[in-house]
Amino acid sequence: MHDLTGFQRDLLYVISGLEEPHGLAIKEELEEYYEKEIHHGRLYPNLDTLVDKGLVEKGQRDRRTNFYTLTRRGRREIEARQDWETQYLDA
Repeated sequence: MHDLTGFQRDLLYVISGLEEPHGLAIKEELEEYYEKEIHHGRLYPNLDTLVDKGLVEKGQRDRRTNFYTLTRRGRREIEARQDWETQYLDA
């Protein structure tokens, strides 16, 4: 996960916390957190990067709507990140 941007890490966390979210649901969650608009030109290329890295799978709900889920590798990466953060927070 060390090669991901903070935004890409946030995408992983949002996807892990929702059940098969579609792009708009992910966008809305991030906009609430960042308190600003997330443009499609930022969101979808970063989702595609996570898919290309094998951290996220993209499925198709219908012809217009894709959904996203973490792969096992994506879940392991999040858990490893949390373990790494915890060692410094608990110190």
